[in-house]
Amino acid sequence: MTEKPNLQDDFYRIKKLPPYVFQEVNTLKARLRNQGADIIDFGFGNPDLPTPPHVIEKLIETVQKPNTTGYSASRGILGLRQACARYYNRRFDVKLDPEDEIIATIGSKEGFANLAQAITAPGDIIYAPDPSYPLHAYGFIIAGAKIQAIPAMTADEYLAGIKDALATAEKLPIAIVVCFPSNPTGHIANLDFYTEIVAIAIKHGILILSDLAYSEIYFTDPPPSIFQVPGAKDIAVETISLSKTYSMAGWRMGFAVGSKRLIAALARVKSYLDYGAFTPIQVAACAALDGPQECVTEARNTYKSRRDVLIESFNRSGWEIAPPEASMFIWVKLPNNFQKMGSLEFSKRLMTDASIAVSPGVGFGANGEGYVRMAVVENEQRIRQAARNLKKFLD
Repeated sequence: MTEKPNLQDDFYRIKKLPPYVFQEVNTLKARLRNQGADIIDFGFGNPDLPTPPHVIEKLIETVQKPNTTGYSASRGILGLRQACARYYNRRFDVKLDPEDEIIATIGSKEGFANLAQAITAPGDIIYAPDPSYPLHAYGFIIAGAKIQAIPAMTADEYLAGIKDALATAEKLPIAIVVCFPSNPTGHIANLDFYTEIVAIAIKHGILILSDLAYSEIYFTDPPPSIFQVPGAKDIAVETISLSKTYSMAGWRMGFAVGSKRLIAALARVKSYLDYGAFTPIQVAACAALDGPQECVTEARNTYKSRRDVLIESFNRSGWEIAPPEASMFIWVKLPNNFQKMGSLEFSKRLMTDASIAVSPGVGFGANGEGYVRMAVVENEQRIRQAARNLKKFLD
């Protein structure tokens, strides 16, 4: 007799995913707000700055044209891929072919996840930074890969960990994930880092997936692209996003660029899954990339000012914080008296007792335990109010 499937069991891929730790914090935040609490929210990296007016104007202009509201192109319209090529040439002095080295994605997250599906076979090994954005590991876990987490508080630590792992590996990874400027730590990797990791990848026949979502939110030297290293295009793909650079998070617009082989694989998968982003959004994204760039400088200066206000005011309140080099995030060790509590319980306690929401570090990997991430998406007045709340809480 044929055995019936148990429809009450968790589905195969769902079993691979742990409970989403941020959901527990978000549920508490929603409940407190429903009760009337004024939560100052540093938890979710959702930009509060307005999208530049010329980008919105281009969207409105384009959406009113009847021939732009049908299906789009899965790879992105040619004009947008050309605008991305111009950006790389202008910013990194890197030449990309819009035909087969660039694909537009529905946000960089979608591109990264579908690339993981495209290149991964069950049992493949992936080296991923820890701590890092959860998708960097779980995009591959969903695809059936095994993750080897490498400590990555800094680029140097990550590079050393990769070398150690390769020296003792029984089976080589098919890919290494790189994310600098880092979400969550805010650290930057320099060109020497990319030069060395590209050499390692070429030597061992390993692919590199580089997440460069925060390329324009920096406070020291501008972060480089992996493609400034000769030979990188043979083995690497880089994802970028307009979400933070142009405050277009909800527009869901990004790119994957680099290796023709990898871009072709991603394009093949995407051709079965989507018709690309809404065409007027793609045209507006061209206006963002090709138009006036003062808005990018203004956004960067705003995040820097908020970063400095938060660090100065929180330090005075008794929580010592070091400034990040880049990104809209601040990565902070728990106050000494709360180290034993753990990042999740501390985050919940900070919200209930001080009306401050942060992201628990454990959600970014095992090495994130003992830290929290704060996004500078509240204005300076709200940041100072948070510091006052914090002082009372710590006292």
